[in-house]
Amino acid sequence: MPLLSSPSLGSRFTQLVVAAAFLTIVAWVFVSSFGVPQQIHIPGIDVKPPPGPARPPPTHSTRPGEHPIDELIGRADVELARLLQKEAHTLEDAAQQYRDRRGRQPPPGFDKWYEFAQNRSAVMVEEFFDRIYDDLNPFWGVPAKQMREQAKTFEHAISVRNGTVTQRSDHDDRMWMGLWQDMVASIVKDGGWVPDVDMPINVMDESRMVVESEEIDAHMAKEMESRKIVPAHELKQSLHGLDEIDANPPEGYDPQFRGEGPYWPLAVVGCPPDSPARSTFIETDFRTPPPLTPGYPEHSHHGYVKNWTLAKSACDNPHFQGLHGTFVEPISIGNTKKFFPLFGGSKLSMNNEILLPPAMYWTEDAFYSGGDNHGGDWNEKKDMLVWRGSATGGRNREENWTRFQRHRFISMVNATSIRGAENGEKPPNFILPNKGDYALESYAPSSTNGSLADWVETWSDAATVYLQCFPDSGAHCKYTDHYFEVKKGMPMSEQYNNKYLPDIDGNSFSGRYRGFLGSTSLPIKATIYDEWHDSRLVPWKHFVPMDNTFADIYGIMEYFIGNEVVGLAGHDGVAEKIATEGKVWTEKVLRREDMQIYVMRLLLEYARLCDDDRDVLGWAGL
Repeated sequence: MPLLSSPSLGSRFTQLVVAAAFLTIVAWVFVSSFGVPQQIHIPGIDVKPPPGPARPPPTHSTRPGEHPIDELIGRADVELARLLQKEAHTLEDAAQQYRDRRGRQPPPGFDKWYEFAQNRSAVMVEEFFDRIYDDLNPFWGVPAKQMREQAKTFEHAISVRNGTVTQRSDHDDRMWMGLWQDMVASIVKDGGWVPDVDMPINVMDESRMVVESEEIDAHMAKEMESRKIVPAHELKQSLHGLDEIDANPPEGYDPQFRGEGPYWPLAVVGCPPDSPARSTFIETDFRTPPPLTPGYPEHSHHGYVKNWTLAKSACDNPHFQGLHGTFVEPISIGNTKKFFPLFGGSKLSMNNEILLPPAMYWTEDAFYSGGDNHGGDWNEKKDMLVWRGSATGGRNREENWTRFQRHRFISMVNATSIRGAENGEKPPNFILPNKGDYALESYAPSSTNGSLADWVETWSDAATVYLQCFPDSGAHCKYTDHYFEVKKGMPMSEQYNNKYLPDIDGNSFSGRYRGFLGSTSLPIKATIYDEWHDSRLVPWKHFVPMDNTFADIYGIMEYFIGNEVVGLAGHDGVAEKIATEGKVWTEKVLRREDMQIYVMRLLLEYARLCDDDRDVLGWAGL
């Protein structure tokens, strides 16, 4: 083959350059006219479509310690460390901590209780049982005989005699009664000791007892006077039992329950005389929008909950009367001002029931717990906030539904509702934050990077499954269908596929809370109700607290997920840490065993209070 000469080589190069230029021009014309092809299909070859456009990397974030939530999380770490430093590891230490904190000797059976708890690997911190004494201490001002007689004849009760646990009620199908009976009976079955007691039970969702604050103060004064560390040689260690009252039952006790509302005037008498609730205007017309004002919630730390007890207290937050169905129009009212022992699963800050772990927490029904599935790994979850539930909270009517908490929360995390508000429509049941509040990137005064609605739409999936209107019933309501989409229910096990799980009060507390705490997702909790476990959970360490106005929800979510439109990085690792530590802690202090331990301790104290020799009854030590 002859070699190419220099002239022929130059000619061939020129031809190639011209051909390449021609093909480039053709390709440019094609792309300009039809766009870049997303996929080329070659017959016989299975080509997967390319992934969607990659998210741009974050360009900025808050510096560590710069955001208010960083400070709250730091405080929570310190608080848990403080509690754990007080853990007792011996019976003697536990008894001494009891004397130091309660001002009297432990009750008879304290050694049996300690052994029962130790055998179940309980975390033994005396402060974890503060709820018991908050509930029982006023009864030191009530004669023991009066307590026994009141408890003996109440319509709904659980009784223990010689280790046998029974119940009485007006109907056989009261599920919560059966669960609480089983809870108490399991203590005996598992080797614990429960003295003879009669336990009147509140079978309603709502709390039923509000005693005037001045009366409770008088009882507490007597309790303080009764405190004394009785010397061991003077102690009596055996209870009298209930044989005498069983042989000679008293006449029936009438608590004089009242069914008339509204509830707020009945409830505020339980608040201290100098509390804001006692001096606030009593609202009775709920046809207007809720009493919400822009800015940060009162008592907050730059807009975020810093004192969980204060944030839940209706006595300190009188605006709750127009923001929560409990005060607007509860499903039922059966209230008494009479002070007698009444056990229940939750209560408001001004109520006087004695708290048990809720029956919903004892059941293994997957509806409340999610079953055995507590969620997968954090990185496998969607970056979504998910809420499903009925629009409960009370009797929502056409003239008052805008005041109900679940309706408000759904509206506040619904992009369509927010977009309407951004476009000048007045929302019927919420307000937008002020420009600049919570330093939201998508809602800054000078923001040009999309709207609040656009951002919320990327992470929110909240809907009701049943609008629960009144007086009509059904999934839909003629007066709210315009505002809400009714969606199919979502089992808790499916909700666990998402990272963020808000928990909102219904007719009373939410029975799903323990399930959320035990999942691998992050609970975001708003409530006005107290529960048995409040003193053993640390906000910002084991869950994220949310104000009952929900004004902080946007700031909470921006802190955790960021805003990719503006390049703001979130704190996904912090969210995972709280979710993980909350789950681990729940598996240490909120187990069924922990409920047994709590109830056994509660009933030892209650039995002593019902005994005529209670001032000298106690455990003498080794």
